Amino acid sequence: MAQVFLDHETPVYDLVGVGFGPSNLALAIALTEHNAAVGAGSRDTVTAHFLERQPRFGWHRGMLIEDATMQVSFLKDLVTLRDPTSRFSFLSYLHSKGRLVDFVNHKNLFPLRIEFHDYFEWSAEQVDDLVSYDQEVVAVRPVRSAEDDEVQYVDVETRTANGGTEVFRARNLVVATGLRSNLPDGVNTSERVWHNRELMHRVEGIDQETASRFVVVGAGQSAAEVTAFLHGRFPRAEVCSVFSRFGYSPSDDSAFANRIFDPDAVDEFYGAPEETKQRIMDYHGNTNYSVVDLELIDDLYRRMYRERVLGQERLRLFNVSRPVELAESEAGVRITVESLTTGERTELESDVVVYSTGYRPDDSLPLLGELSESCLRDEHGRLDVERDYRVRTDPAVRTGIYLQGGGTEHTHGITSSLLSNNAVRSGEILQSILAGKRNAMPGVPESRGPQAHYAVSGSAAT
Repeated sequence: MAQVFLDHETPVYDLVGVGFGPSNLALAIALTEHNAAVGAGSRDTVTAHFLERQPRFGWHRGMLIEDATMQVSFLKDLVTLRDPTSRFSFLSYLHSKGRLVDFVNHKNLFPLRIEFHDYFEWSAEQVDDLVSYDQEVVAVRPVRSAEDDEVQYVDVETRTANGGTEVFRARNLVVATGLRSNLPDGVNTSERVWHNRELMHRVEGIDQETASRFVVVGAGQSAAEVTAFLHGRFPRAEVCSVFSRFGYSPSDDSAFANRIFDPDAVDEFYGAPEETKQRIMDYHGNTNYSVVDLELIDDLYRRMYRERVLGQERLRLFNVSRPVELAESEAGVRITVESLTTGERTELESDVVVYSTGYRPDDSLPLLGELSESCLRDEHGRLDVERDYRVRTDPAVRTGIYLQGGGTEHTHGITSSLLSNNAVRSGEILQSILAGKRNAMPGVPESRGPQAHYAVSGSAAT
């Protein structure tokens, strides 16, 4: 691949964001408010553009079940913990929709998930000049100085919806590509085998009158929500929940345990020895991983008990069990469930099998291409990430590479991929980029808007 060398004619953004979910949306808001505060033309103005492969903003649309609620307080929105006076707060959103008083009367810290998604969309619309949708990032290439071979910038190449190609040049790259579906080895999604993230997109194709059985695999909040949803939507169908635990485990959302999500907890976690970090994760895993809200657990138990009283059991729990075989046919899916205590196997013919088996961080290194070789790792082979979420790199790399919303749990703790610390984290990344900008090389043209990039065809960018 040909080298890309620095020129002084191509406009440069202070930052380019890859992905535009809640993490980079919060960053876009933070820099928008910063730019408004310092004023146009200030040397502290931050130029930025965000690239999103979806055609519009969307956050777990496949799990926007009508009655599902958030698991975090509305005060942990895109801005409030960073700036309680921000016009981008959830309360400002409610006011704009004429629902503020109604929400207050509701006396609830946890909005409907579908409402919080609408808040995200409302916020994204106000910064849409900073984002290009239908832009899939296909390559990141270092831009080197011809004099000393230092990496001064990166070129971010995208594929557009019409098949064209564009390149965005940046001093800093903020990667927020979200999470990927986690599926057991050998399991692939299909028309009848889903990950729960596809639920609402696919369920419309299932006939309520003819559906006879669904199998849900998983023990966490999403698995319980999917089980409750399918049980209610398909009143003639049996819903079987399969998980390895004895029962659904309640999440610990008590006041002291919730301090693990505080912004200050990130500092404590980051500075702790590796052994202590692992203990903290083990101690407080029940605040987030494979746990269910107690209210939903009680609701499912009530349903199951009521059906036993009536002699019409549609909700079946295969606890301390695991799926061991899966075979599809035109008629449906045959799944074999094995008891972990007795070894007994049960074959279930199902219309659909839904794997609610969680997510895993998206691996950012392949996206970085040859630049990934310059990213430093710790003694365990994990990316070495600084407190400001910047990946440590070889000294020859002057470009900042930041990770948002994933890939930093081993350094920053349990909130890395959650909404709890989103507002504060975005502010910290912005301050880090500002500090670097004040030391930037003079004489490089600044980008002044969303069109400050260039199109390429074929391999012209290399």
